[in-house]
Formats: sequence, structure tokens, C-alpha cells
Amino acid sequence: MYVEHLKDRLHSVPAAMGQSLRSGFAGPWAYGGKSPHISVHMISVLARAGEALLVASTGFLIASLSFAGPISFAVYLPLVIAAAASIVMLQHVSGAYTLHALLFPADQVMRVLIAWSSVSAAAFMLVLLHLQEMDALLRWLVEWFLLGTAACLFGRWLFALLCRYWNRSGRFNRRAVLVGGGKPAGDLIRALGHVKNSDLTIVGIFDDRSDDRSPPLIEGCPRIGTIDELIAFARSVRVDLLLVTFPVTAENRLLRLLRKLWVLPVEIRLSAHTQKLRYQPRTYSRIGEVSFIDLFDKPIAGWDALVKSIADKVIAALLLLLLAPVMAVVWVAVKLDSRGPAVFRQKRYGFNNELIEVYKFRSMFVDQTDHTAKKMAVRDDPRVTKVGRFIRKTSLDELPQLFNVLKGELSMVGPRPHATNANVNDAEYSEIVEEYFARTKVKPGITGWAQVNGWRGNTDTVEKLHRRLEHDLYYIENWSLVFDLCILARTPFSLLSTENAY
Repeated sequence: MYVEHLKDRLHSVPAAMGQSLRSGFAGPWAYGGKSPHISVHMISVLARAGEALLVASTGFLIASLSFAGPISFAVYLPLVIAAAASIVMLQHVSGAYTLHALLFPADQVMRVLIAWSSVSAAAFMLVLLHLQEMDALLRWLVEWFLLGTAACLFGRWLFALLCRYWNRSGRFNRRAVLVGGGKPAGDLIRALGHVKNSDLTIVGIFDDRSDDRSPPLIEGCPRIGTIDELIAFARSVRVDLLLVTFPVTAENRLLRLLRKLWVLPVEIRLSAHTQKLRYQPRTYSRIGEVSFIDLFDKPIAGWDALVKSIADKVIAALLLLLLAPVMAVVWVAVKLDSRGPAVFRQKRYGFNNELIEVYKFRSMFVDQTDHTAKKMAVRDDPRVTKVGRFIRKTSLDELPQLFNVLKGELSMVGPRPHATNANVNDAEYSEIVEEYFARTKVKPGITGWAQVNGWRGNTDTVEKLHRRLEHDLYYIENWSLVFDLCILARTPFSLLSTENAY
């Protein structure tokens, strides 16, 4: 309801503002949904790594095919490594890894040819010093030059298609929202407008004031809604950055604001460029020359998010291969034990409180299955089948969630996703613990820090809810890949404790 209201409010911006919106600001739906931001630095590093891999792999391929005759491994290996490093270095110096260069590979053909020719010439001089295998090495070098050049040009073309797709979907832009309007917002917008080559797109302004102190349009940027509405907004479209324009001296306003907004998985920065009181330089972060004080960071962002995503998918794929026989046996057992489908879907809250459907092996009779988990299972619950009791105690009913991991909806490790109507004493979790949805600042997981510390199973008391939240927040604040691997290693042993699993 809030989201539709905000859409209507944004679309009601007069047509005269259109040019201003297109030049500096963009409606949040202009770039398509909630795709995560990808930094240009990350793209540049990936391009370098990919090109180095192409150079090395083509060299090894030509040598292994032996078209040029037998070549000593000790001879061509150093040449391949040195060539891969040299070509990437030459391309870097020539500016071939800028965003423009990656988006338009046709303009880079000459740079690729010059880099390959320079490295090949240097390799040729080294080959002349190795008389024993000179003929074979020279033929290998020519074949490698031809195949490697073609591979790099083709690779750049494919990478350009990917970059253009990301660029069209707005993933190179960081979407910022200003929190607080009026003159401070206008000053900040003007300051950011002078930042050259900024990747920042200001989506709009959210402010509780609706009088002359905060007009509906400031420097061409619209006021979209109130601060309470910002939470619904940030959960329906991608927002990367909240820029707070409140003065540092407004401590009570800031505390009330942060108490509301810290549950969102976004960076929160306090504008400091107009402050008269100055702190030490390391206190500030900057966008161009505009100073900010960092209040909250994304828990898992940038390379950490990429590494975690890759690790999730690799581990999930391996586990699916290893556990396929077990899943097949469970599927047959569920089908034989009671009528109905072996797998069912249950709506749960995912990353940033987004609704997702998780897969589970059915453990209850089909006509008594609780898709919203409004009534938690209890010990000797008559709704649970014989096979269901076993797979719930051993958590085998959770195995289909490996497919959710491959889809990107779940992580292998993270706070467990809770069902839409999960409650304690007829009160929803968020009503009992105000900061409960801070768990959704990261993607939920199949297992988690709370589960391996004994807080597995039903959360049927307020104490259990607090303890689980405490462990989940500890995980979010202390995440590392090693931490994830330790939790995964401890998970099988934690399953031996079935006291709360029924």
C-alpha cells in the first residue's frame, strides 16, 4: 500500500521537472528493481583477471596441443606468466580498463594488438636466446599470438555485452536518498552536483515536514514521502545510500531517526560538508570533495558479497550432488508415508524483509500443512507424519532449500528465514522485539550461528526469540568467509541435539 502511494507521489512530479530528473535524479523504478550495485573498480579488476586468464590459458593450450613440436614446460611456463602480467599492465597504462573502454570494445582493437605485439616481440627476443628449442618455440609463439589476440578480442566483446546489460539496469550507479529536506538538502545537492564522474544517483528526498521548511521540490529533486515511508520504499526498490542532512547538534532527532533506519541493509552517512566544527580527517568519508560521517555500513558489501555469493553457489551445488541419493530416499519415503506432494513451498521473509518461497520436504499431512506457520509444531504434534517426525528432527526436511541457495534467495549461512505469521503468544516477532527485522540486513541462511549454538527449532518463548536475535546480530556484525566455513563445519554436530526439533 505504501509503495503504490509512493509511486503515485513520484509520478505526480510535474513534467517540467523531467529534464532535471533525467540529468541528475532518477525515479527509483527507472533502473529496474533491486539489482545490487556493482562498483566500477570491481568491474575493472574482473576485466584484468579475465584477460590475464585468457592470455595464460591460450598459451598453455597451444603448448599442450604440440602443434609446434615438444616444448619444455620449464621454458614456456615463465613466458606465459610474464606475458599475462605484461599484457594486463600495458592495457592498464593505455586506459583499456576504464568503464568506457569496457563498454566499447571496438575502440580497443588497436590497443589489444599493440599490447600483444609488444609482448610477443619481447618474447621473441627471449626465444632467440634458447637455441635448443628455438624452432618449436617460435612456431608456438606465432600460434599463441594469433589465438590469444582473437581470444582477447572475443572476450572483450562478451564482457562488453555483460557491462552494457549492467549499465542499462543501473547497477553501476549507487542510488542515494536524502533524509531531511529544506536548505541543508539543497546545499548538499548543489555540492554533489559539482562532483565529477560521480556514480551517485539521487532518487529523492524523505522528510516528515511538509511545510515551507521542506518544499516538494528542492534543486530539481522531489520530496517523495515521510521518513516512516522510507522503510517501505527501501524494501521495494534498491537503495544503496541514505544521506542524512540533519545537523550534528540535533542529537535527539538523529537518535530517533537511526532507531528506525538501522534495520535497513544500506549505508547511512551524515552530511558534514557545511559543519563549522571540524574533526580529524580520518573521521570523514568523501564523495568527491563532499564530506560525510559514516553512521552505518552495509554488513556484507562489495567483494565480500561477491565472495559469499560464489561460495554459497559452489557449496550448494556440491551438496546437491553428494546428497542427491539421500534426497531421493526422503522423497520416496514422504510419498509412501502419506498422500500428497513430497515438497511444498512456504512463504518466508528473506533479505531486506522481501517475501520469498522456500522449499521443504512435506512433514505434515497434506490437509493439515501450515503454509504460514501460524501454529508452530509441538512435541508429538498430530499434524506431523511418521516420516515427518524423523526428517524434522534430523533437518532433512530443509535439504530442498539448497535450490533456494542456487536461485540466490538464501545463503548457506545466515539468520534463519522466519515464516510470515510466526509468533510467540499470538504476538508477531517484530512486535516483541523492535529491532527484529535487523536480521534481514543480510540474506537468510539454511544454517546459522544461532542454530549451531543450540538455538535450533521452535522459537516459542520470548527468551528464545531474544537469544536467537542476539546470535544473529553477532553473526551479521562479525561476518567473514572463515566464520561461514566454521559454522558449516559445526552444523552436522549441532543436528545431534534434537531437544527443540519436533
